[in-house]
Amino acid sequence: MACSATLPCLPCSFPRPCSRQNLSLFHQRYDSFKHQRDLIRGRLVVPVFCLSNGTNQDTEPEAESTSSASSSPSILSNLTDNLCAALGGIGFVETAYLSYVKLTDSAAFCPIGGGSCDNVLNSDYAAVFGVPLPLIGMVAYGLVGAISLQLAEKKLPFGIDESDGRLVMLGATTSMATASAYFLYILNTKFSGVSCSYCLVSALLSFSLFFAVLKDFGLQESMRRLGSQIFIASVVFITLSTSYNGSLPSSQSAAELDLPYFETELTNSSNALSISLARHLHSIGAKMYGAFWCSHCVEQKEMFGREAAKLLDYVECFPNGYHKGTKIEKACSEVGIEGFPTWVINGQVLSGEKDLSELAEISGFKADGIS
Repeated sequence: MACSATLPCLPCSFPRPCSRQNLSLFHQRYDSFKHQRDLIRGRLVVPVFCLSNGTNQDTEPEAESTSSASSSPSILSNLTDNLCAALGGIGFVETAYLSYVKLTDSAAFCPIGGGSCDNVLNSDYAAVFGVPLPLIGMVAYGLVGAISLQLAEKKLPFGIDESDGRLVMLGATTSMATASAYFLYILNTKFSGVSCSYCLVSALLSFSLFFAVLKDFGLQESMRRLGSQIFIASVVFITLSTSYNGSLPSSQSAAELDLPYFETELTNSSNALSISLARHLHSIGAKMYGAFWCSHCVEQKEMFGREAAKLLDYVECFPNGYHKGTKIEKACSEVGIEGFPTWVINGQVLSGEKDLSELAEISGFKADGIS
């Protein structure tokens, strides 16, 4: 009973105060939860805005760095284009001068080696299938220089884009470098001891252009194009070899000669008639063209004798001897000499030895009172 009397008191004494306390605690906790929720929302919003601002701040420098990185290769490409344009211009001027020398049959100014440049420029190796080699070089250097200028200005003709223009540059410089290597081999093996400053300058320009273009492509891209470069080099090598193998056999035996210049001493003495005839031929401008190794030329001089032969206008067609690649003197080539000796008397070109009587008749010499 005590227990029954006590138990009813519990609901009367505790529920009402407990309900109020619990309700108050609930409101406090709810307000605290609401406050924390707002704080959490605020915190969630702030990072979002910070993330957005941070992203812009990070991406802007990244964009700037990307822009600067992309502009750096462009600057290097422009430097390469300008360098190639300058080298191509130098090569064009050099080969244009050599083309003029070749086409006009003039003597080239050779700052190093004296007449060695002419020996090389006038040799059988100075033409490819009959086309003068300097003329081919002038076209090649002009093409490279023009394309380089257009690449630098980003203005290529015929709708060609920049990548195709650079491929053309790679092909052109590859062919030029291959040809230069081939000619350096020829210069070293066929013209040993001969100095050709123009040949060396042209080789330097060609190799410089090739390596400049190759560096602009980069290692990976160059390796991708290695097959096409080998193909171009092979075509150039085969073309040059075919040209020279087809044109040199007829003159190969002469090309192997290496004769230094020498004079043959005359043994016969002159008489009054031969001396008078020699003076007459000199007075009318008659000329005798010959070569130092020519036995018929020596025999012609022996007809006049030592004294009279000195009075003749004799033109030596190979005054520096005959070496590999030596070309006949311009004065002799202008006459159109077919053999030695050759006389030019009063505009007539006469080949072979002539008797003194025949020379006197052709020249209008009168031997009255001379025995």
